[in-house]
Formats: sequence, C-alpha cells, structure tokens
Amino acid sequence: MDNEPKTSEARQYWDNAAINFDAEPDHGLKNDAVRMAWRNRLMAWLPSTKASVLDLGCGTGSLSVLIAQLEHDVTGIDFSPVMIAHAQAKAAAHQLQIQFKIMDAAVPQFDQQFDVIVCRHLLWALASPKQVLKHWATLLTSIGRLILIEGYWHTGGGLHAQEIMAALPTCMHNHKLYELSSQSALWGGEVLDERYAIVSMHEKYIRQNK
Repeated sequence: MDNEPKTSEARQYWDNAAINFDAEPDHGLKNDAVRMAWRNRLMAWLPSTKASVLDLGCGTGSLSVLIAQLEHDVTGIDFSPVMIAHAQAKAAAHQLQIQFKIMDAAVPQFDQQFDVIVCRHLLWALASPKQVLKHWATLLTSIGRLILIEGYWHTGGGLHAQEIMAALPTCMHNHKLYELSSQSALWGGEVLDERYAIVSMHEKYIRQNK
C-alpha cells in the first residue's frame, strides 16, 4: 500500500511524457537515417530466424514496430496506458500485429517465455537492477538472449556498462558489449555521454551450440 502513491505518480509522469515522447529522434524514429540505423543494429543483435520478442518498457512502440517489420513476433509492455495507446496506434498505422500490454516491466508476469528480451533506457530507472535481470532471465526460452540498450548520461542518471555486466545473472553468458556513443546516426546527432548495448545469451543456448 505504501508504494501506491509513488506508483500513481510515476504512471502520471510517463502518461504526460507520452505526448512529446516521439519528438526525440531515437524515440519517434521519424528520420529515415535514424530509423535505418536502429533497424540495422537490431538486425545484427536479433536471431536470423523468426523469434518471439518481448520489448520491455516499449514506450510509444517505435522499436516494437521495427522488430515486427523484421518479421518477429513482438509483445510490448509499458507502465503507462497513454504510451501503450500511442504504441497500439503506431502498430495499426503500419498494419502490424503486435500485442501491447500495460504492465510493470520490473516484474512482468507471463505464462509464456520469449526467445529475446529487448530493453532500451529503462533498467537504469528500476530500483534493483540485479533482481530485475534475474527475473527477466526466467522469461527466456532455451535459445534466449537479452538485448540491453543503456547509458550513463551527463545528468548523472543511468548505469555504466560494467555495472550491468556485473549484475547479469549467472545463467547468462557470452556477454557482448557494443559502444554506441560514437554512432551519431542512432541518436540523430552527436552525443557526448556513455551509450552502449549489451547482448547476452542464456546458458541453455550455449550448451546446445557447443
């Protein structure tokens, strides 16, 4: 009960933010060059064959749409009903079948498992990243992988890459770190802070491919 006011306040904040959320080049992906840069990155990180993908903290659904356009089955979740409404409208405009759900990304509840979990710029804002990552790993299939796109910004917010690497659960292996700060096409211009992606494979996948 004590957390309910904070929960309501956070949801209201992101509901309000949804109105102008897509104004950021990497959020709305309205610029062709920015959208193509993210498409190419996702193609390199995602499986080459059709996979079930969970987009955690999907916001207005821009990455969900890109992933679905790459012919994967996509489910997107977000804490904010307004964000989800924008995401649903975006998927409909592109004639894509994407499941969107209003759900707390820190503790997503699903009966199914996913081949891929994608999370962009959310983990840093959650209270217990290590516990969150442990829970997310339970949602992965035997071929599962985590794709974590994060940063440490000039405002002092965020997580350094090594903090996330250290917090990954023991069932995740073969961590690959991709530096993204110098990739200006992803952000619509030059950035000076730390931005990166970590791709990590589930141990069951590693065993199967030895």
